[in-house]
Amino acid sequence: MKKQFLLAGAAAGLALAASNAQAQSIDYGSLQELFGEAVTTSATGSPQRSTEAPADMQIISADEIRRSGETSLPGILQRVAGIDVLNHSAGQSDVNVRGYDQVSSPRLLVLVNGRQVYLDHYGVTIWATIPVQLDEIRQIEVVKGPNSALFGFNAVSGVVNIITYNPKFDDTDVVTVRAGTHGSTSGSLVSTFKLGQALSARLSVGGSRQDEWAAKAVLPTADELHDPQAASANLDVVAQLAEKTELRMEGSWSNIQEDSRAAGSSYTVLKMITNSEKATLTSDTRLGTIQAQVYQNQLTAKYSIAGGIYWKNTITVASLQDLFKVGTAHTFRLGGEYRHNTLNIAPANTSDVSYDVAALSGMWNWEVNDKLTTTTALRVDRMSLERTGPFLPRAPNGDNRLWDRDITKTSANATVAWRPTDADTFRLSYGRGVQAPSLIELGGLELPLAAGPMTLDIVGNPKLKPSIVTNYELAYDHDFAPIKARLGVRLFSQDWKDIKTGISTAALDFYPTLTTNGGFTQINGLNSKLKGAEITASGKITPELGWRADYTMTDVKDAPFAGVNTFARGVAFQETTPKGRGNVGVDYVKGPWEADANLHYVGDYQFYDVVTTKLTPVNAFASLSARVGYRTETGITLALAGQNLLHERQNQTSGLGAERRVLFTVSKTW
Repeated sequence: MKKQFLLAGAAAGLALAASNAQAQSIDYGSLQELFGEAVTTSATGSPQRSTEAPADMQIISADEIRRSGETSLPGILQRVAGIDVLNHSAGQSDVNVRGYDQVSSPRLLVLVNGRQVYLDHYGVTIWATIPVQLDEIRQIEVVKGPNSALFGFNAVSGVVNIITYNPKFDDTDVVTVRAGTHGSTSGSLVSTFKLGQALSARLSVGGSRQDEWAAKAVLPTADELHDPQAASANLDVVAQLAEKTELRMEGSWSNIQEDSRAAGSSYTVLKMITNSEKATLTSDTRLGTIQAQVYQNQLTAKYSIAGGIYWKNTITVASLQDLFKVGTAHTFRLGGEYRHNTLNIAPANTSDVSYDVAALSGMWNWEVNDKLTTTTALRVDRMSLERTGPFLPRAPNGDNRLWDRDITKTSANATVAWRPTDADTFRLSYGRGVQAPSLIELGGLELPLAAGPMTLDIVGNPKLKPSIVTNYELAYDHDFAPIKARLGVRLFSQDWKDIKTGISTAALDFYPTLTTNGGFTQINGLNSKLKGAEITASGKITPELGWRADYTMTDVKDAPFAGVNTFARGVAFQETTPKGRGNVGVDYVKGPWEADANLHYVGDYQFYDVVTTKLTPVNAFASLSARVGYRTETGITLALAGQNLLHERQNQTSGLGAERRVLFTVSKTW
């Protein structure tokens, strides 16, 4: 049934007569020169400015990444309007869009060149495992709000789409070494090479280490903390098979260690190894631009909890899509996707939990006239669950048949963009996203706990329902051409249904019987509503000196289900979401010199204390990052940068205090 579902969608796309769409490989550099700014093709497949895309998108360019002086993706992302970043330790950060951030935040879809890099065992992004060097990133597209129908599976709060340089068009060669305070060292190499006229490749490798932030309270103790370190490699190969047919192959590896804050409050050392292989075949045909893609991600994760737990997770994804035009005004994209995801059940490791997903999607972009554009997208996912193998003795959910169920949900996006003048753009959008349960939530952990004379089990919940979010947004952008400035205003509201909670040992979810233990599990525990506004502004004071500012306000109201304690279950978003956050920054570029400074502000909020596990206030704070760089005529760049410069140590969460870092960098391009 699932294969028939996939093939039916593919056949539907191929059966429609249409003219050719764009060329099969995207030369972002040429498009950027044409538009005069960074462009995107991610939402519709056609080149667009970010303000014209059918999604609220901000593009971070390669120049902005370099000038920032940041050494991690979360550090770069916290400069984006409306992005929440929880910096738990020197290595671990959780990122989400416009509130609802939490430990092991599961709501953000993170992609590298169309491949998901968030980790499916818990639906979380461990940023250090992403096998991409900052020097090989062309741009980062940050998409706000649910966009599952446009971008794919589980894009419920937003999307971070990382696009690397294409070796077919971009000759990127750079080596970078960095050293600084608190034992910070790192190095990376990115090299592009041609193997004949039809074959291009880019190889990147890198590694880093630094001292962990110091313990500031009774827990965690110094012995429980470990210095974060990471290594990764990536190979990207593009082969021109024929005039209109291209094959792009990517393979990557990463190996990381960091202190991870557990879902409750404590810290544990986490070690992860990831491997991935991807192949994308694209061809321009009479039926449009057809793309077939397959990739597999493998994860080995080891946690030093409960005497040591490891998970092995493998996900395989195959997709087929057709992008085509009907006339000059209508662009369509039809696609089908199949994914298989499997995980061992820890710590016994004698059973597995898995699911298969078959999906159909469609997108229609209609340029009504030169001032009005509409975009509509729809995606249907059918998830089939399965569990195999034995259970713990006296397990509360001790029947594999409980996992024999299907979940079918629909995601949707609709946008109307109106450009009454060359300087003004209005965009009204609707989004419905679906957050599927993760494999750990569905049963990937079965852990017995001694409770006096009895045993209580932590188990998965095969009856978990997906969380549904509905988002409405009105956006306005205005260009002040004479003074080279831009203003953006966003008004948005979100409605969350059936939010999934964490596990709480404060109350039993399964009561013991004569034949089964009592137990704890995840549940659908609350609904929640959010309202907010976002203001962004940027401009040029002189051709060399630029400025930027943003501020985002959010107000969250939780509605827990009867008997659900949101504090105990780690989902008290009304208290843990700041009401305000923002940035003020400047950048300067003249000749060989460049400089950048950014002040990041987060308002008061509460978070879970490491010692007591209770909610504790986190006072409003501002953190400053800055960089000064000089590039010589020989392609050598010398730079001095720092993060958290205002304080030696700053309380940015209720965990470890963020420490000041000063770094010196030398890079060479050729």
